Amino acid sequence: MASKFPEIQGGGSLIVAWQIRDKHVLVVGGGEVAAGRIVNVLNADAKVTVVCPVSGLNEEVAYRISEGQVKHINRNFEPVDLEGADMVLCAIDDPEASTQVWKLCKEKRIPANIADVPPECDFYFGSVHRDGPLQIMVSTNGNGPKLASMVRKNIADTLPSNMGTAIANVGRLRQKLREVAPAPQEGPKRMKWMSGVCEQWRLEDLVHMSEEDMAALLTHYQSGNVPTMGEIRASVPAPTV
Repeated sequence: MASKFPEIQGGGSLIVAWQIRDKHVLVVGGGEVAAGRIVNVLNADAKVTVVCPVSGLNEEVAYRISEGQVKHINRNFEPVDLEGADMVLCAIDDPEASTQVWKLCKEKRIPANIADVPPECDFYFGSVHRDGPLQIMVSTNGNGPKLASMVRKNIADTLPSNMGTAIANVGRLRQKLREVAPAPQEGPKRMKWMSGVCEQWRLEDLVHMSEEDMAALLTHYQSGNVPTMGEIRASVPAPTV
C-alpha cells in the first residue's frame, strides 16, 4: 500500500511563490549581496527600504536609491527600523550585528534572511531563470549556491527562447475563459479544456496566438472541443477588400 504514495524525503524546503506585492521589505546593508536581494524583491513589486550609511552603498544600490526605486535610511541599523516590516533581508559583513538583527526578527515574528548564515534564515534565495511570467528556481537549501546557478543555466538552455510569450498568451486565454464561463461549478471543465489547449497546440502556435484566435477558440469551449490553430484560422472568413 505504501508504495502507491510519494516517499517522504525530509530535510528539504517548502518552495513556494511568495506574493509580496506592496509588502514592506527592509534591506540591511548596501553592498553587492544587498543589490542582488533588492532586484529579487523589486521584481516581485515589493516596497523596499535600505538602511545603510551612504559610505557603504555600492554603485547599483546607490542607483536604485537615486532613481527612487527604494527608500534609504542613511545610518546603521536600529531596532526601530523593523516597525512595519513584512520581511527583512540582512546583508552586512558583521556576524554579531547580523545575529542581533535575526534575534530581533524572531521576537517580532518577521521572516528574515541573513546572508550566508543558513541557520539564521527563514527562507533561502535560489538561482532563478526569468522569462516574462515564467520563473524557475533551483535551490540547494543553502548548500551550494554556485551549483544551483549551474543547474539553473543548464535548465534554461533547454527551454525555447519564446516560452515566456507562450505562457503570457495562455494566461490571457485563461482570463478570457473565466469571463466566458465564470461560474464556480465550471472550474473542473475550464481546467480540463485549458489542459487540452496546452497539450494539443504547438508552442509556436501559442506564441503567435492573436486576440482573434483566442476569440474563435473560445467559441468551442462549451462543446469541449479543442481545434488546432489551423482549423481556427480556416474557419475565420478572410477580410473583404
